[in-house]
Amino acid sequence: MTWFKRQSGQLDTSGEKKVRTEGLWVKCDGCRQIIWKKDLEENLNVCPKCYKHFRIDARTRLAQLLDDNQYEIFDSNLASTDPLKFVDLKAYSSRLKQAKNDTGLKDAVINVHGKLNGRPVIVSSMEYSFIGGSMGAVVGEAITRAIEKSIETRKPIIIVSASGGARMMEGVISLMQLAKISAALARLDAARIPYISVLTDPTTGGVTASFAMLGDLNIAEPGALIGFAGPRVIEQTIRQKLPPGFQRSEFLLEHGMLDAVVQRKDLKPYIARALDFMAQAA
Repeated sequence: MTWFKRQSGQLDTSGEKKVRTEGLWVKCDGCRQIIWKKDLEENLNVCPKCYKHFRIDARTRLAQLLDDNQYEIFDSNLASTDPLKFVDLKAYSSRLKQAKNDTGLKDAVINVHGKLNGRPVIVSSMEYSFIGGSMGAVVGEAITRAIEKSIETRKPIIIVSASGGARMMEGVISLMQLAKISAALARLDAARIPYISVLTDPTTGGVTASFAMLGDLNIAEPGALIGFAGPRVIEQTIRQKLPPGFQRSEFLLEHGMLDAVVQRKDLKPYIARALDFMAQAA
């Protein structure tokens, strides 16, 4: 059988079969090994050799946590504007447009109703690919609405953080969301409804400084970068060398900042057991 390939308008009839391999292999940043992409995906995007947890998008996270990948999205009509007419290397309005095209989302969080091991829950899952999962007015409003929905329906809420922090393009409007969400969580706590916070790589800045660390149970994935300011900024401020593993989830667990570090394959059953325990304690 002769294989044909177009080159500069000509047909290549050399008979040589060309096999495309780009995109089929992934290099692990942890162990530097080359992994067959399909094997990585079947292993929940965790390296089968060194167990590095690759970043995953919000929809994949929901599929892994919720029964049969079935859920109902709410408040998906919220979309960011450009209140400050902000421009850095490019206009913020252009960044928003590009992020919407790339992700198919209107902003960096998805709110859903679903079931986790048969238990009705509300989940807010952040999308890092949307301007670094940064928290602007829409993310703040969406998560606040999810918390209020949790209070209204008395369903436990799970917030999965994946964020670089507050969205600088919205200035003080973004910073206001820290207090806004924290106040909503105070009302949730008063209503005695469970809140489980899942911190993934990365969870930094204003998200860490607010709702990500306010869970009744704070869980992180292995190796996740978690902190407020970056290591370089901290070193320059305190003029000291930071210890190995600083701001990684294992370091935070050891120093009492987290309740657990849980591998991705164990995350759903771990949360299910925690919700069962909280229901009995209520």
